[in-house]
Amino acid sequence: MSHISPSAPSRRQFLQTSAAVGGSLILTNTRSSGAVVGSNERVRIAVAGLNGRGQSHIAGWAKANNVELAYIADPDAKVLANAMKGLEKRSEGKLTTKPIEDIRTALDDPSVHAISIATPNHWHSLLTIWGAQAGKHVYVEKPMSHDVMEGRVAVEAQKKYGVVIQHGTQRRSSSGIAGLHEALKSGKLPRLKIAYGYCCKPRGGIGHKTPTDPPSNLNWDLWKGPAVIDQYHANYVHYNWHWFWESGNGDLNNQGTHQLDVARWAIDDDQTHPVKVSALGGRFQWDDQGETPNTMFAMAEYPNGQQVFFNVRNVNYKGYKKQVFNEYYLEDGSVITGEGNYQILRPGATKPEKLELEPGNVTPGGNWNAFIAAVRAGDPNLANGNVMDAHYGCVLGHLMNNSYRLGVEVPFSEKAGKFGDNADAAEHFSRLHAIMRDGVGVPKDGGKYIVGPTLSFDPETERFVGQDAEQANKLLKDPNNAAYQVPTVENV
Repeated sequence: MSHISPSAPSRRQFLQTSAAVGGSLILTNTRSSGAVVGSNERVRIAVAGLNGRGQSHIAGWAKANNVELAYIADPDAKVLANAMKGLEKRSEGKLTTKPIEDIRTALDDPSVHAISIATPNHWHSLLTIWGAQAGKHVYVEKPMSHDVMEGRVAVEAQKKYGVVIQHGTQRRSSSGIAGLHEALKSGKLPRLKIAYGYCCKPRGGIGHKTPTDPPSNLNWDLWKGPAVIDQYHANYVHYNWHWFWESGNGDLNNQGTHQLDVARWAIDDDQTHPVKVSALGGRFQWDDQGETPNTMFAMAEYPNGQQVFFNVRNVNYKGYKKQVFNEYYLEDGSVITGEGNYQILRPGATKPEKLELEPGNVTPGGNWNAFIAAVRAGDPNLANGNVMDAHYGCVLGHLMNNSYRLGVEVPFSEKAGKFGDNADAAEHFSRLHAIMRDGVGVPKDGGKYIVGPTLSFDPETERFVGQDAEQANKLLKDPNNAAYQVPTVENV
């Protein structure tokens, strides 16, 4: 085992204390079958998926301490070749990285310590599970899961095989965000009422692509993997898969996973999943073949009464305001804004004041080096955003999406949502509606919202209960292709 930073033991102590008072942070019943890395040994990593975030993974591991990029994998031969060319330019003739089509080649190599997953969403959990079964530590892009049940299997795989799993939610490495959340939970600040996340980025439509045979450079069967997709079209490869339910989760669980995770992180530590969730929205402005909403207002309530609100607004128009951040509404009426450094607007005040906070407890080194520190220590709890954090945050988004997917069309109106006595929800939806009406110009006649039901969820069984449960539970697990089945909890 290697020496780790002096602050790491205090983080372990902090996590153990959190678990003792009701949290679910400690990953118990593990056996350390993950590859043990000596203090002077290079951590050998294989990256799966080489577009977009995959390039960020390559760059991140290149800067991490004593790390070797052993393999890069992609089912698109052109993408793989281009990635190798980029590595060759940087290596000055000393490149040891091997290009492979299928990441299972790296999983079979006993000299590989970890895999780094940057594939489309539908592959994330299965690769995480395969990695754990092979004794490899796993860094997995957000969202860790494409549906609720496969996320639970990933959790059980971590428990069984004892590997480090870290989620690609980089804000988990922010001591500033951690400090705010610790202050909210310790009583140093008034109690949190609503944690609010925004994923409002300007985007455009994707048009319509005619189904065709896949290009010769793409191993389409391997790209699909577990996802049951009827036929190839060019909008799947290599980014717009985000906007189809078989392969993506919409921006709520794409960019939004970061802000959802921060919002859930702020909820009291003894809370796991929400008990009620609902969502409404639509795919406005674009006439394309995408399926997921580009506009959404969603809310979730936890057993202790705390709530998470979420706003997706991925349209574009003159004067569009980008918002990718979190807000915190406290029970005394205060509102906290910022990221890492914060301001608080107190009741009756005319302007916010700076909020002075102590840094929170995270494993130092940023998300890349925090993962390496956890791998060297053989301690899953040192990961900034461990498998339990990942599961709870991802499920929150899945439940919101499931409500939307069961929704019905109603006229475009400020009264589309049914919020009961939740005045806060009504107010925030009203703000979104005004933007869609006045900014985007959605017409009153002809525009439609999709309004999802309020779903009840049992955090213990991770199943829907009550009204609409039968239909909602069908969305807990996606079908898989025969050669790429996600295992059950019992046979992981």
